Amino acid sequence: MTKKQKIAVLGAGSWGTGLALVLIENGHDVVIWGNHSEVVEELNTKHTNQHYLPDMTLSPHMRATLVLEEALEGAEMVVIAIPTSAMRIVCSQLNNALKEPKLLVHVSKGIEPDTNLRMTQVIEAEVDSEKRSAVVVLSGPSHAEEVVRHHPTTLCASCKDLAAAELVQDAFLNNNLRIYTNEDVIGAEIGGALKNIIALGAGITDGLGYGDNAKAALMTRGMAEITRLGVTAGADPQTFYGLTGIGDLIVTCTSVHSRNWRAGNMLGKGESLERVLENMGMVVEGVRTAKAVHQWAQKLEIDMPITEAIYQVLFENQNPQLAVDRLMGRDRKLEKEEY
Repeated sequence: MTKKQKIAVLGAGSWGTGLALVLIENGHDVVIWGNHSEVVEELNTKHTNQHYLPDMTLSPHMRATLVLEEALEGAEMVVIAIPTSAMRIVCSQLNNALKEPKLLVHVSKGIEPDTNLRMTQVIEAEVDSEKRSAVVVLSGPSHAEEVVRHHPTTLCASCKDLAAAELVQDAFLNNNLRIYTNEDVIGAEIGGALKNIIALGAGITDGLGYGDNAKAALMTRGMAEITRLGVTAGADPQTFYGLTGIGDLIVTCTSVHSRNWRAGNMLGKGESLERVLENMGMVVEGVRTAKAVHQWAQKLEIDMPITEAIYQVLFENQNPQLAVDRLMGRDRKLEKEEY
């Protein structure tokens, strides 16, 4: 039997709300911390979150607060489900609010620009070691909309401390959500972050009117780039064949639920990045991560032509059609790589 516990979820967006619902349905005592008063009030009074999960009824046990300390009171586990751009400031606040060590679980997918740090590294930089028993990455092919609808979903809890990963596995596991464990934190985070860049590219190819051949090529060669960077950073190459690698890449590149795919699709149809981000109304993590990985790849001198092309489309006003033409016109290469 899973031990029932008090759990704080930081972030009242679609994924934070969806994971909170899973935990509530598993019998845990859950409080969501959010920073938008209207969302918090709606969760408490109507048990809905129309902005992030429209037309979905949640649990009557859904509770939310604007006060971080209130969410943390008595919590044994803290789930961090916030945009990567807010990770440092929220973790700094978390560090000030924590009174004893907690098991931290993060579900945010991205790389920090300029520092090139993964999110666990940002968390560890901001939250004192004596205030965290472990940091676990929960990642994999998942859309909040489908989790809320109880569609079968699989995720992976990654941590060097497998016992900590298993605690997260036990907390979230149920008949609709299957959780695996893995010790490769680096691979899990790089796979989860970089697939958003490739999903932008998949949306661009669809926006340009290309078909399945182009998308399959983009995803396959995109995974080669992800693995190339990941292994250089210390990841196990086998991780990229799993849920946090190819699994997450597939779902993000092929689903209309994917914000990154939708953003890329609009770019491919000729919209400017500024207008795309205005119309989305939610964070598109691949944009920020593309900037970070562009810097990181240059620093490590790693060849990442797809990532570079997407960076040029996003930040250098490169015409998407011209970017595709340049990728297709590159010098011939051997496909197989040794890692």
